[in-house]
Amino acid sequence: MNLSRRDLLQVLAAASAAGLPLARWADADAATAAAGLYDIPRFGKVSFLHMTDCHAQLRPVHFREPSVNLGIGAMKGRLPHLVGEHLLKVAGIPPGTPQAHALTYLDFEQAARRYGQLGGFAHLATLVKRMKASRPGALLLDGGDTWQGSATALWTKGQDMVDAAKLLGVDLMTGHWEFTLGMERVKEIVENDFKGRIEFIAQNVRTADFEDQVFKPYVLREINGVPCAIIGQAFPYTPVANPRYFVADWTFGIRDDGMQKTVDAARAKGAQVVVLLSHNGMDVDLKMAGRVTGIDAILGGHTHDGMPVASVVSNAGGKTLVTNAGSNGKFLGVMDFDVRGGKVVDYRYKLLPVFSNMLPADREMDALITKVRAPYEQKLGQTLAVTEGTLYRRGNFNGTGDQLLLDALMDVQGAQIAFSPGFRWGTSLLAGQPITREWLMDMTATTYSYSTVTEMTGATIKTVLEDVADNLFNPDPYYQQGGDMVRVGGLEYTCSPLAGMGRRIVDMRLAGKPIEADRKYKVAGWAPVSEEARAANTPPVWELVEKWLADRGGKVAARQPNVPRLAGALPDPGFKTA
Repeated sequence: MNLSRRDLLQVLAAASAAGLPLARWADADAATAAAGLYDIPRFGKVSFLHMTDCHAQLRPVHFREPSVNLGIGAMKGRLPHLVGEHLLKVAGIPPGTPQAHALTYLDFEQAARRYGQLGGFAHLATLVKRMKASRPGALLLDGGDTWQGSATALWTKGQDMVDAAKLLGVDLMTGHWEFTLGMERVKEIVENDFKGRIEFIAQNVRTADFEDQVFKPYVLREINGVPCAIIGQAFPYTPVANPRYFVADWTFGIRDDGMQKTVDAARAKGAQVVVLLSHNGMDVDLKMAGRVTGIDAILGGHTHDGMPVASVVSNAGGKTLVTNAGSNGKFLGVMDFDVRGGKVVDYRYKLLPVFSNMLPADREMDALITKVRAPYEQKLGQTLAVTEGTLYRRGNFNGTGDQLLLDALMDVQGAQIAFSPGFRWGTSLLAGQPITREWLMDMTATTYSYSTVTEMTGATIKTVLEDVADNLFNPDPYYQQGGDMVRVGGLEYTCSPLAGMGRRIVDMRLAGKPIEADRKYKVAGWAPVSEEARAANTPPVWELVEKWLADRGGKVAARQPNVPRLAGALPDPGFKTA
């Protein structure tokens, strides 16, 4: 890796902001300074490494962090609902540094070209080995959303990610999108591939008939003589956010009463440290931390929030730390505990960005990735068009990547309006980069990506938007059941996030004219959750988008996201104002 003097100074600034020792690196060359970013001194005897929401990204990627992440009610102005400079200020990270690029949308395209891609399991493996070498006995925890999000994960039914996780040295995991492979496939992996290697834990997944535990609720592990309990919490609303038929025999839910019983049971068996590996989403984790006692830290996932500092939540039994380790393999969380007298007395937490040009690729992992991708490389690498603007997905309301999907669905299917799910996964492309089949699958690869065309009344359209808005903006985190807001093409509307249920969506318009409640409109979409949609046997969304791209003449103009007008919610430090 070659860094300019200016780059070197920025790496050193980032290291300083992260609390890293700089004296030994002051006169070092650029490569050594980059390595210094990951020289994290060991603290205490108990350590956990945490990754989550990699969404099957085995290779390094670009991923633009959100410029809109609104906090509702008591969450306004609090982590994780801070973006851009507001997040950097809380973390004490200077703008313009590598870490600022990893954590925010700021100067995204320029910074992405400067600092390169992040993640990639071969580079992550190098960092994991480095951290484990400096922290004997450390456990690697995977928060889920690992077996979904790429073409190869879809085509191999998650096998590529299962093999990579085993080689990476994952010790325990929980899940969410894993369940969209179906109950039988999940059980097959857990009972065979993972046997004796990786524990799949989830205290909140029960059988629908007798309420029996489907998976182990927790495990006890001794780390350097300290008994530690790791509890699992799968995504509570899996049957709501995804098709119910994939998990027909299982029930989910937050089950914080069950969580308290599980914590108490683990403590009764001698656990001096209790960690929750969660896929609740950070707002839910923060609420749970205030209600359930006895948890030392919640290592969370689902909402893709890269949190450079831990939130400290008080409860009746003491305090609980809450963290979230971002997405797409961009970060590795490192939680160190000092345990004395049978309890945690202090901690250190770092969120390490995985810069692929600062960490050499692990040879064994790189060889595995090359092998599992080999049968698909030609198909994945096919260029469908070239984008003239940055394509990204993440954000409360819309992104340019989803706008591309919406435009394609409307054009190909002759629809007036289009909906695209508020998924948080999906990689980013820079202007001038090729739109390959791999990128398109990164944006659409699920086991139920059927395309749809439906006639909906204006009243039904409003109901759909209101339901999704309540999932996102309900002031009680326990009622937040999905991803971001459904992305909308063609339709313009005003959103009032702070209004009550059923009153958030107003002034809906199509081509400038008000939507009529009784009139029917042709609406395109994809990824329906109903079993009837599966039986319709419609083509997958990527086939329609490929056709649209083929008609663009090799280039796709920059997309302008169709976002709602906001009422009553601004200003907000979770919203980009310029």
